[in-house]
Formats: sequence, structure tokens, C-alpha cells
Amino acid sequence: MKLIVGLGNPGREYRETRHNVGFAVVDEIARRHGLTWAAAPSQVPDALVAKKFGVEPVMLAKPLTFMNNSGDVIAALARYFDVALGDLIVVVDEAALPLGKLRARAHGSAGGHNGLKSVIARLGTKEFSRLRLGVGRGDDRRDLADHVLSTFDAGERADVESLITRAADAAEMFAAEGIVTVMNVYNPDVAVSEAD
Repeated sequence: MKLIVGLGNPGREYRETRHNVGFAVVDEIARRHGLTWAAAPSQVPDALVAKKFGVEPVMLAKPLTFMNNSGDVIAALARYFDVALGDLIVVVDEAALPLGKLRARAHGSAGGHNGLKSVIARLGTKEFSRLRLGVGRGDDRRDLADHVLSTFDAGERADVESLITRAADAAEMFAAEGIVTVMNVYNPDVAVSEAD
């Protein structure tokens, strides 16, 4: 089973914020396939899941623990559904990338992102795929937490909608073809192979 996890914060006040683009991506994938969100099994508290069955089943997930504790849910989902690390991708906002830019990686550091820090700590490894979505940094004088918890400006909406669509395409490509293909398509500046 492939597991696509979008990170974000639960609650109406966070719905349209930069920090919640991960949620928006898995919501878009669910919409495309007519999937319904449901509570995760009781062994995986504080999560919503949606499943797509087929030759290669895919599960979407949204941790409801708030960003900084996302790893609790992802580790529990991986254990409960016996998901291999190579079958997991985490979709997350990235203030260090310009608005609208995507960056796929097969592994790596948290890069200062508290959600990824939590996932790395709970899985005990950095060896899982992640798809970073550029939400821009904004004014350097502004507190980063305030920035990522802010909503997008009206002039950014078209870029955000395009970003969510392309990120959903990339996540679906991961489920069908793996992270190397995603990296070669969405990180065109660096060609990679299975050996990388």
C-alpha cells in the first residue's frame, strides 16, 4: 500500500493558511477519485484517512495532531497498515522555496520544518520521501511562524491553485511510479537514478 500524507493543522482557522497546503493536496486527490474521509482505526488516533483500492492500493491521510506532532500519526499508520518506508510520501509546505515551486526528495533533513522533525523523530529515520511545496518566505522581518500561519494574498491564489494541482499530480505519480520518476519530472535541474 502507498501512503500519501498531507501535513497541516486541524480547525477552520487554519484551513486556508500556507501551513495547510499539504492538507489541500490530499483533499484534491480525494476529490479526483471520489474518496470519502473517515476516522482512522482506533489504533491510529487523531487522523483522517481515505483509501483508493486497485492493483496498488493507495491511502491518503491527514494527521489531526497539529503540525508539530504529525510524526505520531505517521508512525502509527505505517505500523498498523505495514507500510514500507519506500511507499510513504509526506506532502508539506516549504517557506524556503518560492511560491509555486515543488521539490521532491527521496530522503533528507527536516530543513527546519517542525512537521518533518516530528516525522523523522517518530520514524527514527530520514529515509522517507517528501514533497515540499513552495509557499514563499515573505518579508524576512516577519516572524516565520506568523508567515506560515497566514492566508495567501488574493494575488497569490492562481499560483496556489496551480501548485496544489501539480503537487497532487506529483503525489499520484509517486504512488504509480515511485519517487525517482517524480524527482526527474518535478526537479528538472537534477537528474537522478535508482542508485542515487
